[in-house]
Amino acid sequence: MAKKKKEQEVTPEEVLEETQTPEAQETAPETDPWEEKYNQEHDSYLRLAADYDNFRKRSQKEKDAAYGNGKADAVEKLLPVYDNLERALNQPTEDEAYKKGIEMTMTQLVSIFAGLGVEIFGNVGDTFDPNIHNAVMHTEDPETPENTVTQVFQKGFRLGEKIVRFAMVQVAN
Repeated sequence: MAKKKKEQEVTPEEVLEETQTPEAQETAPETDPWEEKYNQEHDSYLRLAADYDNFRKRSQKEKDAAYGNGKADAVEKLLPVYDNLERALNQPTEDEAYKKGIEMTMTQLVSIFAGLGVEIFGNVGDTFDPNIHNAVMHTEDPETPENTVTQVFQKGFRLGEKIVRFAMVQVAN
């Protein structure tokens, strides 16, 4: 009888080996809770770093846009001065010193605009472009090509890609 009991007794290692088949070992891999925590924290860190990078880029774009908008607003405030100087230049006068002073002031204002990167456009003979011109009048002239600016009432101003003021023109049909 003692032999039968020894045959029936099974060690705990044998029981463990029998219960863990290769299939069971593949489906239930051992996961370390510290590794999971590390992966979560690492993922959180990467997301935070990406959010910060996006915030930095967005802030830089807003800063650049604010500077450009401020410059465009300042130029827009100076446009009535430009218009008045242009009208003064077109008026006939016998006082040459007065005319020379107006010309010098206008030259200085145009050079300031050029230094700021402002482009002045809208000349007689230009091809009409609705993106930069505002046609307030049309004229029928058989000698003038179609869509040609025949008269300029107000010059247009562009700062980079932004139109500060559209040119007010008359167009031939």
